[in-house]
Amino acid sequence: MVPSTSARSPLRLPPLFSIAPLILGAAIVLSACSRPVEQADEIRPVRTMMVEAGQVEGVAEFSGEVRARIESQLGFRVPGKIVARKVEIGDAVKRGQVLMELDPQDLRLAAMQAGAALKAAESNRDLARAELLRYRELREKNYVSEAVLDARRTAAEAAQASYEQALAAYRTQSNQAGYTTLLADADGVVTGVEAEVGQVVAAGAPVVRVARVGEKEVVVGIPEGGLQSLRQASEVRVHVWALPDRRFTGRVREIAPVADPATRTYTAKIAIPDAPPQVRLGMSAYVTIHGISEQYGIRLPLTALFRRNEESAVWVVENGSVRAVPVRVVGSAGNDVLVSGALAPGQVVVTAGANLLQPGQKVKILGSDPAADVRAALAGGAVR
Repeated sequence: MVPSTSARSPLRLPPLFSIAPLILGAAIVLSACSRPVEQADEIRPVRTMMVEAGQVEGVAEFSGEVRARIESQLGFRVPGKIVARKVEIGDAVKRGQVLMELDPQDLRLAAMQAGAALKAAESNRDLARAELLRYRELREKNYVSEAVLDARRTAAEAAQASYEQALAAYRTQSNQAGYTTLLADADGVVTGVEAEVGQVVAAGAPVVRVARVGEKEVVVGIPEGGLQSLRQASEVRVHVWALPDRRFTGRVREIAPVADPATRTYTAKIAIPDAPPQVRLGMSAYVTIHGISEQYGIRLPLTALFRRNEESAVWVVENGSVRAVPVRVVGSAGNDVLVSGALAPGQVVVTAGANLLQPGQKVKILGSDPAADVRAALAGGAVR
């Protein structure tokens, strides 16, 4: 039989004094959780440098191309049709070597014509001389007048002049026939071929480019602002991309007086007197110009700058914390920048980690404690 509800035993509650300790402990725990946890100030490692002011050494770099100091554009001295090409681009040639040939047939016929005219003029000259000699004998015997003798003397002189004219024409035409063969005028390397077999070229038109063996140079374009630095350069160095471990001393040989109309730069030629054979024509190179600037200022690495309130600034370390100091960039020197502002010589400036700092933040200067630097790097707080 199921007992009725009224027959059930009443619910017994624990006494109040038995649960009071539990309520008090829960209140203590909740109050402890509600209080903020005091956090230690983060000390961030940074790299620094001491500010120094002085005369700045300016360094500028310009890219260019290695070329021969003398590169000749050779062409025929007479017009004609090319019938033979003896060289290819890149071939080394010697002085007097045949490069190209023209069809010589027309010039040979012209030389034959000039030779025939010379023979005719020679015959007329000999006849005039013989007649002059006979008339002189007749004049001595008083068979002819002096006027007739003068006429024969004049005819002989005219015949002599005609002969000399024909001789000069023959020699000129003979030289023209020899110009159908294009010869190298010096030892060098063929750098370009401007005409092919079968092409008819005019007299003087360039058909082959030959760079002479000898001194090499780098041709660069200098902007307007770099001309004064180039003229006053204390040292010029040439770096060739194909030889990254070699540096060559350069010498400013020539600066164009007029800017290029397309690039608006001035062409400068930097001679390389000690260039080895490994420095080949057409290689890419860049020229480094070292010079002393007339300007005194503070030179900082670019990593020391950061943007704050739309202006450039640097962090100055004072008493273990950082303070932002606004600066103004006034120039560049290689990979560094020249700044002016409230910086003073002797101050310590953060050079790495500037974008991770806040005003008044505590910092640890890397390098002062090597063991601490290692621990900071392992903890992920080191500046990259």
